[in-house]
Amino acid sequence: METGRGTDGDGDGVDDEASDGAGRDHRAGSADVDVCVVGAGPVGLTLAIGLRRLGLRVRIVDKAPATKHEARALVLWARAREALDALGVGDTLRRNGVELDVVTIHARDRALGELTTGWARSAHARPLNIEQHDIERLLCEELARLGTRVEWNAEVTDVKIHDDRAEFTLRHEDGTVESAAAPWIVGCEGTASVVRDRLGIPFEGRRRTGLQVVQGNAHPTWALGEEPGRGHIFLAPRRSLLVFPLPGGGYRFFCFRDDPDPSLTAAPTLGELRDLVADTARMPDLRLGPTAIPWLNRARFSDRVAATLRCGRGLLAGDAAHAWAPVGGHGMNVGILGAHNLAWKLAAVHHGQAGENLLDTYSDEQRLLAVRYIREMRFNFMELPLPPLGYRAFTATVPAALSRRGFQRRLDLRLGDLARTHAGGALSWHRPGRHRRSGPRAGDRMPDVTVTTCPSAPTSPAPTRLHTLLAYERWSLVLHAAGAHAGVLDTLRDACARFPAPVRILPVTPWDGAEAERLGHPGDLRLVRPDGYVGLVAPLARPALLRDYLTALTHSGP
Repeated sequence: METGRGTDGDGDGVDDEASDGAGRDHRAGSADVDVCVVGAGPVGLTLAIGLRRLGLRVRIVDKAPATKHEARALVLWARAREALDALGVGDTLRRNGVELDVVTIHARDRALGELTTGWARSAHARPLNIEQHDIERLLCEELARLGTRVEWNAEVTDVKIHDDRAEFTLRHEDGTVESAAAPWIVGCEGTASVVRDRLGIPFEGRRRTGLQVVQGNAHPTWALGEEPGRGHIFLAPRRSLLVFPLPGGGYRFFCFRDDPDPSLTAAPTLGELRDLVADTARMPDLRLGPTAIPWLNRARFSDRVAATLRCGRGLLAGDAAHAWAPVGGHGMNVGILGAHNLAWKLAAVHHGQAGENLLDTYSDEQRLLAVRYIREMRFNFMELPLPPLGYRAFTATVPAALSRRGFQRRLDLRLGDLARTHAGGALSWHRPGRHRRSGPRAGDRMPDVTVTTCPSAPTSPAPTRLHTLLAYERWSLVLHAAGAHAGVLDTLRDACARFPAPVRILPVTPWDGAEAERLGHPGDLRLVRPDGYVGLVAPLARPALLRDYLTALTHSGP
């Protein structure tokens, strides 16, 4: 799950010019920057990597002196893992984390059942436990390999948006003040966002009362032992305790509890955490020892979403755009998915491949995603502290629910964000043939179907995952190979010919009947966005719909 909020940003090694002698430093390189990303946390770094992979010149700045060494957020869920894998860092993160296989649910001194993971069809189906500071370090290293380094000790103090550029002021560690500009600026610097404030965008919502989170890393001495890949949830009246394994050994303990003393703000001691864990888990003999890097935290939260995530050439992402209590542990993940959504759209607009209204679809899709999370997390009774009567009623239902495979699968898909959809949005056109219900709808994540791509091969073609054929650098037009006759392919190529962004036409053969059902009706095509969501579903016999969709993207936007 997740702890407190993070900041996000990037930098690109801009050369210095001399100061003007008045404490104001005019640095060369503004004309060589396409996007300034403010904040070098997971979201800002993800955005910068996506932009660099798409050929944009990025400057990333952060007021902190260096990447953080705090533990903070912990879990990467399946969809965020897929997004980071598409940007080339999936294997690196996996090697530095530990996958969570199963979670045992406890209440009243007994195990109620087990919640298993990995039900989804994905190469990254299981949640990955990895400390936020390790995520940031690894993303910084990847960004440096792409030619961009974070500028630390560089604080944005002012932003002004014009029709063709964003001007911003930076204060550096040595006290010099720099005036700079870039065609675009994106604020990813956390809830106290200067970019959001200067853009005049309200941060709508309210403080969450009656809830505090006490958390820390520790090595427990208890009867449960220490099993990599296994986590625990302990339920008690007015408390919920989550315990998840750390990559380097030990566990992260999250205790969501009521807030009897809101004036208490100091970080907890290891003794306070021990007493809270021992009482909640009913383990009076429990002992907690410190981890190699000690970390203890007490936090309270607000549920807030920016009124819009775009103001002209200024945009918001991550906690600058939305923030809520870490129930469910999705704050960092939603921010990463937002950066994955934004980078390809910003690159397309900047390169003249799409109209500027495409950026409004980022704002609409990401705001709706955040609002839905805030609503849903208010009903996450597995983690929210419940009063005694609610606790008894909820825990009575848990064993039966966990015994059902359908419940396990649906919950796993929901937790992994693989069932999240942009259906109904301006970028999702659903025009299938009549009476066709199978396959993903426009706005859905394209499923990772097992397919083959060489139906005419003399030997049996090897199966492959569809996601390995998609790419963040292009759109993909997916259709059944059985319907991909020469005339059909020529018509589709002609429909895509005037679209300035690259489109790969992918005729594929489902591996079996079940995979064919997941891919969709053979008479339909699916145009998949660079971020893996279906943009258009249309009959193969109506290529004009494909032309209309691509034309709308190119000119005014959808």
